[in-house]
Amino acid sequence: VPEDEANKLLLASWGLPKAVLEKYHSLGVVQMFEWQAECLMLGQVLEGKNLVYSAPTSAGKTLVAELLILKRVLETRKKALLILPFVSVAKEKKHYLQ
Repeated sequence: VPEDEANKLLLASWGLPKAVLEKYHSLGVVQMFEWQAECLMLGQVLEGKNLVYSAPTSAGKTLVAELLILKRVLETRKKALLILPFVSVAKEKKHYLQ
């Protein structure tokens, strides 16, 4: 992330509603890793273009997906589909996102 865009690591700089930021902050998530911010700044990803990315288990891939989904849903008022591998994970995310 270029030095002039270092504030992009902070979740608060992505235009998320206060309630969403408070939820992330209560879970200890205040900023992203550089690679996560880079994913969000690639091309026209924030305008709905495709993004394929890969990272090790527990590296933070879900946060990138959540932020993209949240921003798109809030900005376009359209629905999103989040596919998860297990029922338990799906229930956890449903509760978390509500």
